[in-house]
Parts: sequence; structure tokens; C-alpha cells
Amino acid sequence: MIAEVFTPSQGRHAGVIRGGTSRKLAPILQPGAQLDIAWKARLEDHMGNFAVEPLRSRAAQVMGDRISLAGLNAVTGLLCYALPEREPHRKLYARTEALLDLLGQPDLWPLAYLHWELALLEEMGFGLDLNRCAVTGAREGLTYISPRSGRAVTRQGAGEWADRLLPLPACLMGIGAAPDREIAEGFRVTGHFLNERLAPELGRKPLPEARQRFVDLFARRL
Repeated sequence: MIAEVFTPSQGRHAGVIRGGTSRKLAPILQPGAQLDIAWKARLEDHMGNFAVEPLRSRAAQVMGDRISLAGLNAVTGLLCYALPEREPHRKLYARTEALLDLLGQPDLWPLAYLHWELALLEEMGFGLDLNRCAVTGAREGLTYISPRSGRAVTRQGAGEWADRLLPLPACLMGIGAAPDREIAEGFRVTGHFLNERLAPELGRKPLPEARQRFVDLFARRL
């Protein structure tokens, strides 16, 4: 099989795994699994072969938990979608590993995943500026976010343009208890910027369906 892995030093990297569909290897080659991988190829630009050894399986963390399974598929789908091949993203790798460690904890996972999407946008060069108002410079009372610039705006700064702005839930700024309804609003914001800022840079490829499936499944909790 051809497998894609996310590594700290080589980013997203593809390779051939001989016998990858065998009874021995197939159970460990699952999304979210942590592996020790040796890569070998004749030339640097060849796809090459992977030799793999299992380090950690996360299958038990998603068994019977539809939201965790859907979230895991959303994470792996977005990584394959957004990351250029063989470009290191060490900070995002660390954030992703920490996020996957929360699988199976439905009270923590949705908010952690929302902030992971913010980190992905930041890593891809489309980070949001939620520290101060783009109009007044104020740091308090931030209520909206500009759908064009990704900058926060206060109610006063929004004025007559308020109905054209996206709502800025407090949980995106790490404030408050982050109820599910706020997190759902946060998904609307990050989804907008994934579609309108990141996707155009990738040739307008549609976002992975797994991302929308997770958001829809989460919305049913409301």
C-alpha cells in the first residue's frame, strides 16, 4: 500500500509499505496510529519504501465514540489536504499529537479541535488576528471578525457593517466556559477561512468531506 504519514522533520511524506494489507500490518496502519518509520529510496525525490514498527494505536480511544472517530478523520483529512509534501511543520506536528491524545474525551475534544483548526490556518499563513479591534484598536469588547481580513472588531467599530461580519465567539479567544453552541459558531468561522483563504491557494480544491461530517455530527449535540 501507499501510506501518507505526518512527521516532525519531513512533514507530510508518502511511501510504499510492502505487505501493508497483510494480517500482520493492516491492523496497525490505521489513521491516528503512531509509528516508528524508516524510509529508504535510491534517490531523494523517489517515493521510496517505508519499514514500520508500531509505537501506539489510538483505535481504543475512538471505538464506540462517533464524534472522536469523525474528528480523527477530519484531522487526517485536513492534513493531507493542506500540507505540502516533505515540508516540515514541527509546531503543527506537536499540536496534532497533543490533540490526538485527547481522543475519547468528548468534553474536551471539540474545543481542542477548534483551536487546532486555528493553528492549521496560522501554520498555512492565514492566521486570525483576535487581539485587538481592527478599527478602534481596543482590546476589550471584541464581538465580530472581518470575513476578509480575519481581524477582530468591536461592536462600536463594526457600526453599520455589523451584519456583514462574522460573530466572534469568546471560545476562539480562549475566554469563558466554551458551551457547545459557541464552539459550533467557532466552526463556522474557521470553516469560512479554510474555504475562502486556504482553498484558493490550493487551486480551489473542496475541503475534505470528513471535516463537514464532523461539524454536522457535533451540531446534533446542540
